[in-house]
Amino acid sequence: MEGNGPFAIVHPGARIGQGVTIGPYAYIEEDVVIGDGTWIGPHACIMNGSRIGSHCRIFPGAVISAIPQDLKFDGEYTTVDIGNHVTIREYCTINKGTKANNTTQIGSHCLLMAYVHVAHDCIVDHHVILANSVNLAGHVEVGAHAVLGGMTAVHQFVKIGTHVMISGGSMVTKDVPPYVKAAREPLSFTGVNTIGLKRRGFSID
Repeated sequence: MEGNGPFAIVHPGARIGQGVTIGPYAYIEEDVVIGDGTWIGPHACIMNGSRIGSHCRIFPGAVISAIPQDLKFDGEYTTVDIGNHVTIREYCTINKGTKANNTTQIGSHCLLMAYVHVAHDCIVDHHVILANSVNLAGHVEVGAHAVLGGMTAVHQFVKIGTHVMISGGSMVTKDVPPYVKAAREPLSFTGVNTIGLKRRGFSID
């Protein structure tokens, strides 16, 4: 561990990798694994069941692996699994899983902007961007390289395909197929996500 900020509370049983920086007033419980080179900002709260990869950045006020906001949760052992090179901005909340899936997953190279909420048993694939105040209800699946605009709310059990772009402020109550743009109210298909696909090397064909 590279730096342990003054007044940080780190349980001696937590497994902290090499070169990890922990800011002042951060709180890290016992059943926590943090990979090499990760930065934990001031006042972040890393709770039991957190499995955090290497070279992540977790900003002030974020809460990782709190128990689900699900009345069916009965104290079963579950986790939050976060990949490598993930940025979690201020006041994000990521709840641990329930016995349905046992884990909530965030893939590598994701960006969760401020005030994002990821509920229990969600699966967020690699290179996903969730803009400010996106809210994912329980059991949501988000495919790789998807981008969800700010203030978007996603209903439980909805699946969002890969390379999707969803307009800010959308209410997503149904599945979204891959490679498309979705907007309007009610949510509807508004075209192929051509800009996103070009940026990621897709050909016109």
